[in-house]
Amino acid sequence: MIINRKTLAKSKVDNLKNGYSAFAESQEVAELIEKELVELNMDVHVDRTSIGCWFIPELNSNSDEQLT
Repeated sequence: MIINRKTLAKSKVDNLKNGYSAFAESQEVAELIEKELVELNMDVHVDRTSIGCWFIPELNSNSDEQLT
């Protein structure tokens, strides 16, 4: 099965928008995610490892207020 990397990256960005973490196994998908996040001006913590890249959404002040 062939998976379009751009579609995969968009799906992972959608997960991040919903507050979930995302993992990219390839550098290409990680770069596509990063590009999309810059365009969205979305803050995430990026944890690069030898096996891939984790994207973890950061809580902003508005999110903190909503959780309390």
